[in-house]
Amino acid sequence: MITTELKKRIIEEMARDRGNFSGSDAKYAVSLGINNAQYSRIKNGETERVLSDANWITIARKLDVKLTDRVDWKVANTPVYQFVTAQLEICQRDSMSAMICDLSDIGKTFTAKHYARTHKNVAYIDCSQVKTKQKLIRQIAKEFGVGTNGKYADVYEDLVFYLKTLPTPLIILDEAGDLQYDAFLEVKALWNATEMACGYYMMGADGLQEKMRRAINNRKVGYTELFSRFGKRFGKAIPDGDEGKKILQATALMIIKANTPDGANVNKILRETLGEDSVPSLRRIYKELAKAN
Repeated sequence: MITTELKKRIIEEMARDRGNFSGSDAKYAVSLGINNAQYSRIKNGETERVLSDANWITIARKLDVKLTDRVDWKVANTPVYQFVTAQLEICQRDSMSAMICDLSDIGKTFTAKHYARTHKNVAYIDCSQVKTKQKLIRQIAKEFGVGTNGKYADVYEDLVFYLKTLPTPLIILDEAGDLQYDAFLEVKALWNATEMACGYYMMGADGLQEKMRRAINNRKVGYTELFSRFGKRFGKAIPDGDEGKKILQATALMIIKANTPDGANVNKILRETLGEDSVPSLRRIYKELAKAN
């Protein structure tokens, strides 16, 4: 059961999120998975018998509204945060494309989600949840408020048309290594259709890099062209070797300090997060911070 208090928190986040959405109320409603009449009633303060609990939960998930007492993760200006944010800003401003293939668990996803939440006309896509061509394009369309019902060809054409009308849209493709072959080809097609009108940023770990290299070496159709469109390089925020370990430990300390109460033993928390390779785990940090708070 979704309580009235939780609905109010969701509505507050909807109001904030609406400020970063350039389209009409009708398109914003589509991006939330509801209709314009329902959104209008919510804007006017109605909360009862407007949406089902399932709809409220879906919107809360999309807007990252916590349903429990989990700890809110505060932003720390880490090297990875700076690197990814700078690349996203360039890609959006100049309608360029870039790719990052770096270690997992270093804050790439957190940074990308935060950027999408705080900038207009940015769609964050978790490709691990939309691996096929149809699911991917329909999800991108939904994020921009383009209708997703009807024939796939119509959804695709409507998306291309609408992206060209927006000022500096950006599509972030996280976990891109999980995309199926037809979805990769469709990314290339979408890039071609929106060249110089939309920015793209592809994110993944070593699996994405290996997938791209293997496909290019095996002359699989489309991958060489896609790699070219994304700058012909695998971006990296963390250097290899001991220098990288030092940066990751410094990163962990910055996150811990930003998210712990005064007087907390940050060095003790850091030690609890170190793996056998002496590299801290950001996911482990979250668990330790939950204890500290």
